Amino acid sequence: MKLVTFDEGKVGRVEGDEVVELAVGSMREWFERGGADDAGPRHALAGVRLRAPIVPRKFFHTAGNFREHEEESKRVGWSHEIAPWIVFFQNTDAIVGPDEPVVHPEHLTEELDYELELAVVIGKPGKWFGPEEAAGYVAGYVIFNDITARDIQRREMRSGVFSFCKAIDTFCPLGPWIVTPDEVPDPHDLRMELRVNGEPRQVSHTGRMSVTIPEILAHYSALGYSAGDVVSTGTVSGVAGFSEDAASLYLRPGDVMEAEIERIGVLRNPVIGWEEAHGEPPPPRVRW
Repeated sequence: MKLVTFDEGKVGRVEGDEVVELAVGSMREWFERGGADDAGPRHALAGVRLRAPIVPRKFFHTAGNFREHEEESKRVGWSHEIAPWIVFFQNTDAIVGPDEPVVHPEHLTEELDYELELAVVIGKPGKWFGPEEAAGYVAGYVIFNDITARDIQRREMRSGVFSFCKAIDTFCPLGPWIVTPDEVPDPHDLRMELRVNGEPRQVSHTGRMSVTIPEILAHYSALGYSAGDVVSTGTVSGVAGFSEDAASLYLRPGDVMEAEIERIGVLRNPVIGWEEAHGEPPPPRVRW
Protein backbone atom coordinates (compact mmCIF):
# COMPACT_ATOMS: atom_id res chain seq x y z
CA MET A 1 0.00 0.00 0.00
CA LYS A 2 1.14 3.53 -0.81
CA LEU A 3 0.02 6.19 1.66
CA VAL A 4 -0.06 9.85 0.63
CA THR A 5 -0.75 13.26 2.04
CA PHE A 6 -2.26 15.48 -0.65
CA ASP A 7 -3.79 18.87 -1.40
CA GLU A 8 -4.41 20.71 1.89
CA GLY A 9 -3.42 17.94 4.27
CA LYS A 10 -5.80 15.17 3.24
CA VAL A 11 -4.62 11.59 3.75
CA GLY A 12 -5.19 8.76 1.31
CA ARG A 13 -3.98 5.50 -0.18
CA VAL A 14 -3.09 5.03 -3.81
CA GLU A 15 -5.13 2.53 -5.81
CA GLY A 16 -3.94 2.40 -9.42
CA ASP A 17 -4.38 5.89 -10.83
CA GLU A 18 -6.63 7.05 -8.00
CA VAL A 19 -6.26 8.22 -4.41
CA VAL A 20 -8.82 6.92 -1.92
CA GLU A 21 -9.32 9.55 0.76
CA LEU A 22 -9.09 8.29 4.35
CA ALA A 23 -11.08 9.50 7.35
CA VAL A 24 -8.20 10.81 9.44
CA GLY A 25 -6.80 14.25 10.16
CA SER A 26 -3.12 13.63 9.40
CA MET A 27 -0.72 10.87 8.41
CA ARG A 28 0.78 10.82 11.88
CA GLU A 29 -2.69 10.29 13.31
CA TRP A 30 -3.18 7.40 10.85
CA PHE A 31 -0.23 5.61 12.43
CA GLU A 32 -1.21 6.55 15.97
CA ARG A 33 -4.68 5.07 15.42
CA GLY A 34 -3.41 2.04 13.56
CA GLY A 35 -5.31 2.95 10.39
CA ALA A 36 -8.59 4.59 9.37
CA ASP A 37 -11.71 3.93 7.35
CA ASP A 38 -12.25 5.24 3.84
CA ALA A 39 -13.77 8.71 3.84
CA GLY A 40 -15.62 8.10 0.59
CA PRO A 41 -14.13 10.45 -2.01
CA ARG A 42 -11.78 9.12 -4.69
CA HIS A 43 -9.47 11.46 -6.57
CA ALA A 44 -7.44 11.08 -9.75
CA LEU A 45 -3.80 10.72 -8.71
CA ALA A 46 -2.78 13.01 -11.57
CA GLY A 47 -5.19 15.67 -10.30
CA VAL A 48 -3.98 15.97 -6.71
CA ARG A 49 -0.94 17.77 -5.33
CA LEU A 50 1.20 15.41 -3.30
CA ARG A 51 2.67 16.84 -0.11
CA ALA A 52 5.34 15.49 2.20
CA PRO A 53 3.69 12.25 3.30
CA ILE A 54 4.30 12.80 7.00
CA VAL A 55 5.59 15.38 9.46
CA PRO A 56 6.81 13.19 12.31
CA ARG A 57 6.97 14.03 15.96
CA LYS A 58 10.64 13.01 15.90
CA PHE A 59 12.92 12.63 12.88
CA PHE A 60 15.91 10.49 13.85
CA HIS A 61 18.75 11.42 11.52
CA THR A 62 21.30 8.59 11.47
CA ALA A 63 24.50 8.54 9.44
CA GLY A 64 27.68 6.59 8.79
CA ASN A 65 25.77 3.40 7.98
CA PHE A 66 27.25 2.97 4.48
CA ARG A 67 31.02 2.45 4.62
CA GLU A 68 31.31 3.47 0.94
CA HIS A 69 30.35 7.01 2.01
CA GLU A 70 33.18 7.04 4.56
CA GLU A 71 35.66 5.68 2.03
CA GLU A 72 34.88 8.40 -0.52
CA SER A 73 35.35 11.02 2.19
CA LYS A 74 38.85 9.70 2.85
CA ARG A 75 39.79 9.88 -0.83
CA VAL A 76 39.29 13.64 -0.86
CA GLY A 77 40.66 14.31 2.62
CA TRP A 78 37.33 15.35 4.17
CA SER A 79 37.91 17.25 7.39
CA HIS A 80 36.42 14.68 9.78
CA GLU A 81 35.75 10.97 10.07
CA ILE A 82 32.31 9.78 8.93
CA ALA A 83 31.98 7.35 11.82
CA PRO A 84 29.17 4.84 12.24
CA TRP A 85 26.39 5.47 14.78
CA ILE A 86 26.02 9.18 14.14
CA VAL A 87 22.60 10.44 15.23
CA PHE A 88 20.85 13.76 15.71
CA PHE A 89 17.33 15.10 15.30
CA GLN A 90 16.26 16.71 12.04
CA ASN A 91 14.34 20.00 12.00
CA THR A 92 10.87 18.90 10.90
CA ASP A 93 10.01 22.47 9.86
CA ALA A 94 12.50 21.97 7.00
CA ILE A 95 10.42 19.18 5.43
CA VAL A 96 9.16 19.68 1.88
CA GLY A 97 7.29 17.28 -0.37
CA PRO A 98 7.53 16.07 -3.96
CA ASP A 99 8.07 18.76 -6.59
CA GLU A 100 8.43 21.44 -3.91
CA PRO A 101 11.54 23.56 -4.34
CA VAL A 102 14.70 23.40 -2.29
CA VAL A 103 15.73 27.00 -1.72
CA HIS A 104 19.43 27.75 -2.10
CA PRO A 105 20.28 30.27 0.65
CA GLU A 106 23.17 31.97 -1.12
CA HIS A 107 23.91 34.14 1.92
CA LEU A 108 24.62 31.01 4.00
CA THR A 109 26.30 28.48 1.71
CA GLU A 110 28.20 28.13 -1.54
CA GLU A 111 28.33 24.32 -1.32
CA LEU A 112 24.80 22.94 -1.55
CA ASP A 113 24.81 19.13 -1.75
CA TYR A 114 22.39 16.20 -2.04
CA GLU A 115 22.26 12.88 -0.15
CA LEU A 116 19.93 10.06 -1.17
CA GLU A 117 18.61 8.02 1.77
CA LEU A 118 16.04 5.37 2.57
CA ALA A 119 14.00 6.31 5.65
CA VAL A 120 11.86 4.10 7.87
CA VAL A 121 8.50 5.08 9.34
CA ILE A 122 7.82 3.74 12.83
CA GLY A 123 4.34 2.30 13.32
CA LYS A 124 3.95 2.14 17.10
CA PRO A 125 5.51 3.46 20.31
CA GLY A 126 8.51 1.54 21.56
CA LYS A 127 11.67 1.71 23.64
CA TRP A 128 14.54 -0.62 24.52
CA PHE A 129 13.98 -3.39 21.99
CA GLY A 130 16.44 -5.62 20.16
CA PRO A 131 17.04 -6.19 16.43
CA GLU A 132 14.92 -9.34 16.50
CA GLU A 133 11.90 -7.23 17.52
CA ALA A 134 12.51 -4.32 15.15
CA ALA A 135 10.43 -5.59 12.22
CA GLY A 136 7.32 -5.22 14.38
CA TYR A 137 7.91 -1.48 14.55
CA VAL A 138 8.38 -0.87 10.82
CA ALA A 139 5.25 0.60 9.24
CA GLY A 140 6.69 1.84 5.97
CA TYR A 141 9.50 3.26 3.89
CA VAL A 142 9.96 6.68 2.29
CA ILE A 143 12.66 8.47 0.27
CA PHE A 144 14.66 11.19 2.00
CA ASN A 145 17.00 13.63 0.23
CA ASP A 146 19.30 14.96 2.94
CA ILE A 147 20.27 18.39 1.58
CA THR A 148 23.51 19.59 3.16
CA ALA A 149 25.54 22.82 3.20
CA ARG A 150 29.05 21.33 3.12
CA ASP A 151 30.92 24.52 3.97
CA ILE A 152 28.80 24.94 7.11
CA GLN A 153 29.17 21.24 7.91
CA ARG A 154 32.98 21.39 7.91
CA ARG A 155 32.93 24.25 10.39
CA GLU A 156 30.31 22.64 12.60
CA MET A 157 32.24 19.39 12.73
CA ARG A 158 35.12 21.10 14.48
CA SER A 159 33.06 20.55 17.62
CA GLY A 160 32.24 16.98 16.59
CA VAL A 161 28.56 17.84 16.11
CA PHE A 162 26.64 18.96 13.05
CA SER A 163 22.98 19.67 12.38
CA PHE A 164 22.51 23.31 11.26
CA CYS A 165 24.01 22.42 7.87
CA LYS A 166 21.18 19.96 7.26
CA ALA A 167 18.30 21.70 9.04
CA ILE A 168 17.88 24.91 7.03
CA ASP A 169 14.44 25.67 5.59
CA THR A 170 13.50 23.28 2.70
CA PHE A 171 16.57 21.06 3.28
CA CYS A 172 14.45 17.97 4.04
CA PRO A 173 12.63 16.66 0.93
CA LEU A 174 10.53 13.62 1.85
CA GLY A 175 8.24 11.50 -0.32
CA PRO A 176 6.64 10.88 -2.68
CA TRP A 177 4.64 8.53 -0.42
CA ILE A 178 5.04 5.96 2.33
CA VAL A 179 5.22 2.38 1.06
CA THR A 180 4.12 -0.29 3.53
CA PRO A 181 6.33 -3.33 4.22
CA ASP A 182 4.10 -5.74 2.27
CA GLU A 183 5.34 -4.02 -0.91
CA VAL A 184 9.00 -4.10 0.18
CA PRO A 185 9.81 -7.74 1.00
CA ASP A 186 13.50 -7.00 1.64
CA PRO A 187 14.56 -3.39 2.37
CA HIS A 188 18.19 -4.50 1.97
CA ASP A 189 17.62 -5.39 -1.68
CA LEU A 190 16.73 -2.06 -3.27
CA ARG A 191 18.55 -0.17 -6.01
CA MET A 192 19.20 3.51 -5.23
CA GLU A 193 19.93 6.35 -7.66
CA LEU A 194 20.01 10.11 -7.41
CA ARG A 195 20.10 12.20 -10.59
CA VAL A 196 20.73 15.90 -11.11
CA ASN A 197 19.33 17.20 -14.40
CA GLY A 198 19.04 13.58 -15.54
CA GLU A 199 22.70 12.78 -14.82
CA PRO A 200 23.26 9.93 -12.31
CA ARG A 201 25.26 11.15 -9.32
CA GLN A 202 24.62 8.49 -6.67
CA VAL A 203 24.09 4.88 -7.76
CA SER A 204 24.13 2.22 -5.07
CA HIS A 205 22.12 -0.46 -3.28
CA THR A 206 20.66 -0.80 0.21
CA GLY A 207 22.48 -4.13 0.52
CA ARG A 208 25.70 -2.16 0.98
CA MET A 209 24.77 -0.98 4.47
CA SER A 210 27.42 -2.03 6.98
CA VAL A 211 24.68 -2.44 9.58
CA THR A 212 21.11 -3.60 9.11
CA ILE A 213 17.90 -1.64 9.50
CA PRO A 214 16.84 -3.78 12.50
CA GLU A 215 20.20 -2.99 14.14
CA ILE A 216 19.74 0.74 13.48
CA LEU A 217 16.21 0.80 14.88
CA ALA A 218 17.20 -1.21 17.95
CA HIS A 219 20.29 0.89 18.61
CA TYR A 220 18.33 4.14 18.83
CA SER A 221 15.27 2.67 20.54
CA ALA A 222 16.78 3.81 23.83
CA LEU A 223 15.58 7.30 22.87
CA GLY A 224 12.00 6.09 22.51
CA TYR A 225 9.85 6.01 19.38
CA SER A 226 6.37 7.36 18.80
CA ALA A 227 4.00 6.15 16.09
CA GLY A 228 4.80 8.04 12.91
CA ASP A 229 8.42 8.85 13.79
CA VAL A 230 10.92 8.69 10.92
CA VAL A 231 14.42 7.18 11.03
CA SER A 232 16.86 7.86 8.19
CA THR A 233 19.47 5.22 7.34
CA GLY A 234 22.36 7.22 5.88
CA THR A 235 23.54 8.09 2.40
CA VAL A 236 25.65 6.30 -0.18
CA SER A 237 28.70 7.31 -2.22
CA GLY A 238 28.50 9.90 -4.97
CA VAL A 239 27.79 13.13 -3.10
CA ALA A 240 29.21 16.28 -4.67
CA GLY A 241 31.22 17.32 -1.63
CA PHE A 242 33.30 14.14 -1.58
CA SER A 243 34.15 14.19 -5.29
CA GLU A 244 37.45 15.36 -6.74
CA ASP A 245 35.68 18.14 -8.65
CA ALA A 246 33.16 19.16 -6.01
CA ALA A 247 32.81 22.78 -7.13
CA SER A 248 31.35 21.74 -10.48
CA LEU A 249 28.82 19.38 -8.89
CA TYR A 250 27.29 21.45 -6.11
CA LEU A 251 23.63 22.31 -6.63
CA ARG A 252 22.64 25.59 -8.26
CA PRO A 253 19.30 27.29 -8.90
CA GLY A 254 17.72 25.69 -11.96
CA ASP A 255 18.91 22.18 -11.10
CA VAL A 256 16.37 19.38 -10.72
CA MET A 257 17.03 16.43 -8.41
CA GLU A 258 15.40 13.02 -8.79
CA ALA A 259 15.93 10.67 -5.86
CA GLU A 260 14.84 7.14 -6.74
CA ILE A 261 14.68 3.94 -4.69
CA GLU A 262 13.42 0.69 -6.15
CA ARG A 263 9.89 -0.27 -5.02
CA ILE A 264 9.48 3.14 -3.35
CA GLY A 265 9.36 5.58 -6.26
CA VAL A 266 10.93 8.87 -7.35
CA LEU A 267 11.18 12.03 -5.25
CA ARG A 268 11.67 15.02 -7.54
CA ASN A 269 12.64 18.52 -6.31
CA PRO A 270 13.87 21.59 -8.20
CA VAL A 271 16.42 23.99 -6.75
CA ILE A 272 15.58 27.70 -6.79
CA GLY A 273 17.39 30.82 -5.62
CA TRP A 274 16.53 32.88 -2.57
CA GLU A 275 15.17 35.80 -4.58
CA GLU A 276 12.85 33.59 -6.61
CA ALA A 277 11.54 32.02 -3.42
CA HIS A 278 11.14 35.19 -1.36
CA GLY A 279 10.76 37.99 -3.90
CA GLU A 280 13.76 39.91 -2.59
CA PRO A 281 17.56 39.61 -2.63
CA PRO A 282 19.14 37.37 0.00
CA PRO A 283 20.29 38.92 3.29
CA PRO A 284 23.95 39.91 3.72
CA ARG A 285 26.40 37.02 3.51
CA VAL A 286 26.89 35.14 6.75
CA ARG A 287 30.33 33.66 7.33
CA TRP A 288 30.35 30.52 9.44
